[in-house]
Amino acid sequence: MSEQLTLYLYKIELALAEANAPHRTYEVDLLNKPGWFASKVNPVGEVPVVTYGGPNVEPDDPSPLSAKIAESNVILEFLADLYPDSGLLPKDPVLRAKVRFFMDASTKHIEGSCYAFILGKESYDNILKGIEFIQELLEEGGDFAVGDHYTIADACISPFLARLKMVTETDLGRARARRFPVGMGYKLGEELKGPKFAKFMKYVQQMVNRPSLKQSNDEEFVITFFKTRFSERVQ
Repeated sequence: MSEQLTLYLYKIELALAEANAPHRTYEVDLLNKPGWFASKVNPVGEVPVVTYGGPNVEPDDPSPLSAKIAESNVILEFLADLYPDSGLLPKDPVLRAKVRFFMDASTKHIEGSCYAFILGKESYDNILKGIEFIQELLEEGGDFAVGDHYTIADACISPFLARLKMVTETDLGRARARRFPVGMGYKLGEELKGPKFAKFMKYVQQMVNRPSLKQSNDEEFVITFFKTRFSERVQ
């Protein structure tokens, strides 16, 4: 593609890496977003966003001529359409529908529950329920969410799998109303090691070992960020 493509992080870099898509990235400080971001990129002020087309300008001075595309799953579908030979979205209509269903399910059943647990608003019971739902969608013996190729379904859920792994290995989270006492993240990790979640955990391992996730997931940065915002502990 000759059109310029700039990603304002976060989450979508996986799909770009899998598609071998030439692009630039601009890392937005989530705690101190630049003043121009809302007016020139996304009025809502959220990431991720991509700018597409228009002149090849610096990311901190985006052109009004470029398209501004927001919302993670919308961007993932856009990238799949932009790079149809990447396999990010299958050509078979049934598989395409399954990819979209998996994306919707992971957003509804994993994303919200993970954040609620990390923020100390809920126990991890809803995470386990969500994982059970997602696990039922995974094919026995398969390596990917849908079919035999990496798709935007995998790209959609992988960042949250990385966060889940981090929380269960570091116990990071915000204690609030004593719902996230010290050790709760580790306890969730122990539950996930049981045979009940074997298929899901096999899938998690497959995703977190993928080069695209390793390259785009700065675990030290995320841990520091979580400690800054979420690691209050009730004494």
